[in-house]
Amino acid sequence: MSDQYVWLTWSVLFLVPWGIVFALFPYFRSKMWKASIFTAPFGLTEPLFVPEYWNPPTLFDLAQRTGFDIESIIFCFGIGGIGVVLYDLLTRQRSVDFAQPKRSSSRHKYHRLILFSPFVVFAALSFFSWNPIYPGIIAMLSGGISTIWCRPDLQKRHFWVALFSLFITSSSCSGLSFFRPDTLRDIGI
Repeated sequence: MSDQYVWLTWSVLFLVPWGIVFALFPYFRSKMWKASIFTAPFGLTEPLFVPEYWNPPTLFDLAQRTGFDIESIIFCFGIGGIGVVLYDLLTRQRSVDFAQPKRSSSRHKYHRLILFSPFVVFAALSFFSWNPIYPGIIAMLSGGISTIWCRPDLQKRHFWVALFSLFITSSSCSGLSFFRPDTLRDIGI
């Protein structure tokens, strides 16, 4: 396989389980679409990480020339849709609407602030001369902890979804590194 198609192939592979779940479980379709549409734009954050953290082979060498690439948008679309329903599929539960916080909770008044906390934390930490992946990890961790504090009723769900995301991201990076060893940069670990 040409190096140029490794990241494209890898990201399109995430559309396979997405398509299977979408086809077989009509109950989840709306939730999957909404999550996928919401998470796809996170693929546009590539300029923060290319080439300091990673340098994937992309179609038309877009990531290397512009910082942006098509494959990251596809990856974020696929992982967002699967991530939002995976816990329900594995536990065979119909989840609560986790987008609507329990209004009876005294912590509800902080819900909107908590939704933006990862962006605030990332912006604050980006002034350090760190590799951008570190502020990203800390920002996502702070967002997860804040969300669990705000919605302790969803603690188990958040734990498993975070574990799934860690597994998928690690698998993606490992798989890409297997086919193209210079994909991940030296991140100082």
